[in-house]
Amino acid sequence: MKALKPDKLSKDTCFDSFVETGTLHGKQKGHLPAMGWNSWNAFGSGNTEELTRAMADAICDLGLDKLGYRYVVLDDGCYKPERVDGKLANEEVKFPSGFKALADYLHGKGLLFGMYNDVGTNLCAGAAVGTCGHEEEDARSYTAWEVDFLKVDNCYYPFDNATFSNPENARYVYAPVIKSITVGSGKAIPAKEGKLTGKVGRRRKDGPVLGLGTFDGTGPKYSPLGNRSSELIFTVNSAKEQDTTLKVTYATGKREGVGEWLQMSVNGTMVQDGFLPETATEEKFVTSEPIKIQLRKGENEIRLMNHRRQENTLQSYAKLLKYLRKYAPDRDIIYSACEWGKTQPQNWGHRVCDSWRILNDITFRVGRDGDPGHGDWVSGYTNSVTSQYNKAVIMDRFAGLERGWNDPDMLMVGMGGLNHSQTKTHFAMWCMMNAPLMLGLDLRRVKKGDPLHRIIANEELISINQDPLGIQAKRLFCSACESRPDTTYVRKNDRVDILVKPMKDGIFAISFINLSDHPMEGRFEVSEALIRKAFGEKVRLTGLYRVRDVWNRKSEVLEGDCFGVSSLKPFENISWLVIPMA
Repeated sequence: MKALKPDKLSKDTCFDSFVETGTLHGKQKGHLPAMGWNSWNAFGSGNTEELTRAMADAICDLGLDKLGYRYVVLDDGCYKPERVDGKLANEEVKFPSGFKALADYLHGKGLLFGMYNDVGTNLCAGAAVGTCGHEEEDARSYTAWEVDFLKVDNCYYPFDNATFSNPENARYVYAPVIKSITVGSGKAIPAKEGKLTGKVGRRRKDGPVLGLGTFDGTGPKYSPLGNRSSELIFTVNSAKEQDTTLKVTYATGKREGVGEWLQMSVNGTMVQDGFLPETATEEKFVTSEPIKIQLRKGENEIRLMNHRRQENTLQSYAKLLKYLRKYAPDRDIIYSACEWGKTQPQNWGHRVCDSWRILNDITFRVGRDGDPGHGDWVSGYTNSVTSQYNKAVIMDRFAGLERGWNDPDMLMVGMGGLNHSQTKTHFAMWCMMNAPLMLGLDLRRVKKGDPLHRIIANEELISINQDPLGIQAKRLFCSACESRPDTTYVRKNDRVDILVKPMKDGIFAISFINLSDHPMEGRFEVSEALIRKAFGEKVRLTGLYRVRDVWNRKSEVLEGDCFGVSSLKPFENISWLVIPMA
């Protein structure tokens, strides 16, 4: 295959305009969170056509389709290991009838058909059929197969050190070590005189700066809020408006934190965006060729940076969308970015996708036919309910009908490892946070009316997730926070959270969550004043309410200006629909 390189960016895809500018390539808005079933947590790469048809049958037999579970998504393991004549092809043992026949079967049952690919050269399980460099022909294939949902992963990505990629690909997404800049014939300005922004970059004791780039957000260590990139900014004074030159003294590397790609702008105009010549080592500094720049009279801002971690990934997801819209302009395809939060997709995902994964996988112990797999409530990495929840719960500002949805990965309801209380609370969390509700269990294990069915078929919780206002819940109380529970990143799970979610007609939902493994006693409450401050006119606050418990299906009248509970069992969730009466 020919060598790949990032495409040149159009003006509207540069970093400075990520948040402010609109969608790309006709990305459709207004989708509520997707609901359905995905094969990965249930069967991993062992899914088959026979199993998929059985899951579709179960969705209908259990009445789940009537509740909104309509997307049936094939994850990794469905293609041949290599392309055939440059095209994707079905794995003939596992999917002997082909993908169009499977789509027809699903569509005939009133369901929708989903598939999987990757922005890299290979899929995560290794098949050399990633969409990178094949976006147009793959879009033609998905159109011919009448695909309604596309999940696109981020393994083997050639422009970043993503999972299974060459670690040296970090050269694309970090700037070189910067020692100094020189403007015109003036003296070199050392890096220590520049302003270092963000939390990624750092100054060496001897002066040079490294780490100009975007932090890898794949893991749960850091908050998703705030500036996740670092730049080195110099303020240069000029006695007059003039044409001059800019040189940078640097050393390159090929590892996380030190790369070869440098972006520089002068007063907002990009003057450099590409590789600098490689140096012998990270300690062998050289000075670049002069770059022509324009200075204005007075203060001038010179920015040294590398936002390619976000730009390249946005560009790759956008390229596939471009061809999907070209070949299926009238088809309403849900586009799900599974890039694990690596590039802070909450900043750019809304421009091309309907949802974006916020972390790496929620479980690494997926099931197989006859084995339910395993989920955890807590872990030190991403593979647990609370790891995903703790991050997603403070990301409400990034979600909405005009943008899309934070995706804390598939549901682990029905997998091993979680008890009944944890499973109920997990489902309620996802509903309150407007997460996509993608089931990941073998549905043949579910019977109508059994405990699992009562969770995933809870119509009132689903109505909260699918409310037409499309507002993600906000955390208004956290027993482990001294202040700002809506924005404070908390990983300590010995706590109670209270989430509030506005819904249509002034109704709102309240969810009380005990994340800990022991009972929590006390008064856990939110006031009308706090809710009004958070949501204004989006909720009706009247002092008199009908409160409906969505788990026990009982209602009572509540009068007063506070909503609270006095105790919660281990891992317990109490969720209410609150209907104003006055």
